[in-house]
Amino acid sequence: MSGSLRPGASGWRRAATVVLAAGWTRPSPAAPPLPPLPAGGFRLLLLQRCQAQGFLPGAYVFPGGVQDAADRSADWLRLFAPHHGPPRFGLRPARPPPRPFPGLPDADRAAATQPDDAAPAALPDDVAARVCAVREAFEEAGVLLLRPRGAPPAAPEPARALPPPPGLDAWRERVRRDPRLFLSLCEQLDCTPDIWALHDWGGWLTPSTRAGGRRFDTSFFMCCLSEPPPVRPDGSEVVRCQWSSPSEATESFMKKEIWLVPPQFYEIRRLANFTSLADLHKFCLDGTSEGIEKWMPITFLTANAMVQLLPGDELYSEDSEYLENVMSSGKKIEDIMKESKTLHRLVLYSHHVFDIHVTIQSKHKHIYPKTYIISKSHL
Repeated sequence: MSGSLRPGASGWRRAATVVLAAGWTRPSPAAPPLPPLPAGGFRLLLLQRCQAQGFLPGAYVFPGGVQDAADRSADWLRLFAPHHGPPRFGLRPARPPPRPFPGLPDADRAAATQPDDAAPAALPDDVAARVCAVREAFEEAGVLLLRPRGAPPAAPEPARALPPPPGLDAWRERVRRDPRLFLSLCEQLDCTPDIWALHDWGGWLTPSTRAGGRRFDTSFFMCCLSEPPPVRPDGSEVVRCQWSSPSEATESFMKKEIWLVPPQFYEIRRLANFTSLADLHKFCLDGTSEGIEKWMPITFLTANAMVQLLPGDELYSEDSEYLENVMSSGKKIEDIMKESKTLHRLVLYSHHVFDIHVTIQSKHKHIYPKTYIISKSHL
């Protein structure tokens, strides 16, 4: 095994993603006509990125994007007041933050994401990340994860998106041009971002794959919805959408109907552990109380496959060298797999053929996907 040198520091940008899981027992008239699911089943919202996008063109992803200074502005304080405010804004006690990857301290990550003239953050990081995820769901999909300001504390049940008011398309275009106007929209609707419906799920850091590639430090949130809201892709960043159960999304990926990148494929297979929305929502409420896992995969190039190594795998190394480097070996993946016992990895044979191998126990009361191996006929 050797390190393939990728010199030079990459700029990291902080981002947020929300996984929308909607119940399908009695879908609303706005929901697309799809086959019925087993009792209590749910589907996930997947958005196809425009082919002209510089990052992941054509990929099907969860709603999300880069944090803006407006997402952490002090102006949000007056909107959350008087019912919610610092330090936790009605959220549960903060969980221990994930341990930073060596060579990427939290302070450096934060500094890398803010412009030089940005004002100090008024909102805690986890609140600002939730505001970002809610804003991006609106910009990309037209979904309003908002809650009336005077509403009583939310019951411990799946949330509902706000019905789209008149003039929403015009507002969306304005917010896309200037994220600061999302606050103005919330003020006009007398609502706040429903940060309480977004549950900590984990996070991913972009691995090193090519010199100069974009790198993101992305927080993932889970939002369980009682029914699917209307979805309208913006036609710019996002050109198509679909609601799919974890098994349906996997099948579409295998049939080359959609393309998923490794984090989305991993999360979809993780969600295949849940048979109902109620089970998923209960897990979110009981949750990852011991801490949050945020992973930076290490890229390992073999003679016939690319591997994404995750923490806990016997080949994974928390070494700052791999912030900009990849591992490599002249061996075939089949030989490497025979030599390995402690596994937490994705094996990428092609754009549409991924394996997941997991033999370790989950940490922080979270859940990992089961080992998923593609049929040889797909190779």
